[in-house]
Amino acid sequence: MAKRILIIEDNSDLANLLAMHLRDLSYQVELAADGLEGLAMAESSHYDMVILDLMLPGIDGIEICRRLRRHEFYVPILMLTAKSSEIDRVLGLEIGADDYVTKPFSILELLARVKAIFRRVEQNGRTSVETEILCFGSLMIDPDKRKVSLKEKTVDLTAREFDLLLHFAHHPGRVFTRGQLLDSVWGYGHEGYEHTVNSHINRLRAKIEDDPAHPRYVLTVWGVGYKFTEDKELEGPDRC
Repeated sequence: MAKRILIIEDNSDLANLLAMHLRDLSYQVELAADGLEGLAMAESSHYDMVILDLMLPGIDGIEICRRLRRHEFYVPILMLTAKSSEIDRVLGLEIGADDYVTKPFSILELLARVKAIFRRVEQNGRTSVETEILCFGSLMIDPDKRKVSLKEKTVDLTAREFDLLLHFAHHPGRVFTRGQLLDSVWGYGHEGYEHTVNSHINRLRAKIEDDPAHPRYVLTVWGVGYKFTEDKELEGPDRC
């Protein structure tokens, strides 16, 4: 079945151009010209990806992204923006967007980003039901429901924090550089934005570690990157 893509973009010429090229790749494409219409469509129907402009009439792309990430269902989001400053780029990524393209961009670049996101989604198993619950000490991760609990209490993670934790949990003991984490979790090379990984690690630790300064789960490997602790290191009476 062809993947469905929703484009929320108020520039009709750009939206129609993107739709034409995506349809040439056999994607099903629907368009929304303002934020309110786009959000309603995204929340009322299933899409495999949302291509979302940052500046929209009605409600902006940042708020749409935030609202979509509050839902249990996960839809990949590729953000478009005319702003090029670093803070805008990092903000777009950290609220849960899967990738971020600055206007003007080439159609070939955008198509490459779309394909890269779909590849990551498939590699992470989001296109199939994943039911195995992962337990590490008192930390429980439910990939299917995208929920995390610690000592039987729900942990409120952003979409990106959950993706990062799940990636670590699938590879306990394996060391990842910041660049590898960007490629695997964010789904595309974001050269020069390794500090984004650091900030996510810090926020994740603040939520799942009893003492973030002395973490049990997400460990720093000095001079290299990070790793998730191996299961055997967490054996004890508090296991979930």
